Amino acid sequence: MSVLEIRDLHVTVETEEGTTPILNGIDLTIRTGETHAIMGPNGSGKSTLAYTIAGHPKYTVTQGSITFDGEDVLEMSVDERARAGLFLAMQYPVEIPGVTVTNFLRTAKTALDGEAPAIRQWTKDVKGAMANLRMDPKFAQRNVNEGFSGGEKKRHEILQLEVLKPKLAVLDETDSGLDVDALKIVSEGVNRAKEETNLGVLLITHYTRILRYIRPDFVHVVVAGKIVEEGGPELADRLEDEGYDRFLDPAAPIEA
Repeated sequence: MSVLEIRDLHVTVETEEGTTPILNGIDLTIRTGETHAIMGPNGSGKSTLAYTIAGHPKYTVTQGSITFDGEDVLEMSVDERARAGLFLAMQYPVEIPGVTVTNFLRTAKTALDGEAPAIRQWTKDVKGAMANLRMDPKFAQRNVNEGFSGGEKKRHEILQLEVLKPKLAVLDETDSGLDVDALKIVSEGVNRAKEETNLGVLLITHYTRILRYIRPDFVHVVVAGKIVEEGGPELADRLEDEGYDRFLDPAAPIEA
């Protein structure tokens, strides 16, 4: 079992107005086999948490720690974090002109494992994952994210998840921009990866609709860079009914 531990995490970002604090003391423990949903309104710090775990240079950790299996994540380079088993599915995946999906996936797998995968089994695995995600085989020869629709970008992120087989995946608003059919297909891919590899999942979302398909074990509500409430899947159901207003109203009591 692998464990990601986040303790008293404070993070800032540089803006035109100067140094701005975003995360103000996050505590979180995620184990493989568990699904944690991070929910909250816009600007609450959810994506900042994702990018800090992944090592985005834009964000500065001013206090606290992140460890993965006892190793200091903050001392690792981005590629070292990936080799340790951490994976980030980005909210807005970037285009990589001139690099095909096939070459990208094989190069990533080789970098993670330290050796190139056996071509016959690798080809079978990639084709099988693409079929499960209902992706046209011609997709493999397209340049990464170049001209992709929103749904294609998100399916490609889950394709990476399925073939690279990380220990823990951070999914940053994977449901963003997806229609109902695409949402089901992407969710099935996440559930399949979890079933096959005991993947740990940190799922960041505004809305509860994806949680109908990827049922969380734990739900954490983040407001103003802090976790203000935690619970099981029933908390997501409550947020569906009530929204975030009670957390945003200074006069409203917040349950511990």
